[in-house]
Amino acid sequence: MKEIKLEICIHSLQYEELTPQDRELIDKAKEATSRSYAPYSKFSVGAAALLKNGVIVTGTNQENAAYPSGLCAERTTLFYANSQYPDQAVLTLAIAARNEAGYLDTPIPPCGACRQVLLETEQRYHQPMRILLYGEKAIYEVNGTKDLLPLSFGGEFLTK
Repeated sequence: MKEIKLEICIHSLQYEELTPQDRELIDKAKEATSRSYAPYSKFSVGAAALLKNGVIVTGTNQENAAYPSGLCAERTTLFYANSQYPDQAVLTLAIAARNEAGYLDTPIPPCGACRQVLLETEQRYHQPMRILLYGEKAIYEVNGTKDLLPLSFGGEFLTK
């Protein structure tokens, strides 16, 4: 048997260490949480995407009593960006979450379905997307979806 080891690199930063542009993106993701529709979980997520043309778009999680019918903030944001700016790559995606007590101390990662959409967005534009995961005590910087979704399934498998 052969063992394969996968390594990922995630940077843990403080808000003060971010560039002004990254701080703006985090702030917009945090602000977006106030527009979340989360009457069941009380778990509000906001996302902000910086596009190649400098435009920032935001989105939030949208719940539904039939839980599978809701949508996460990451997918809401990326689907909006891809439909309104189809020729603009997403350079960075920031994600923030809060519950009734406030913003979470530790960053939350995207769910599996969102990770797959992030991967597809990267493949669509042929470039990795930086991901900033906000937490009150740390902000994680991930330099592409491959670090969130190792051994990922993409369109390249459908053409082999």
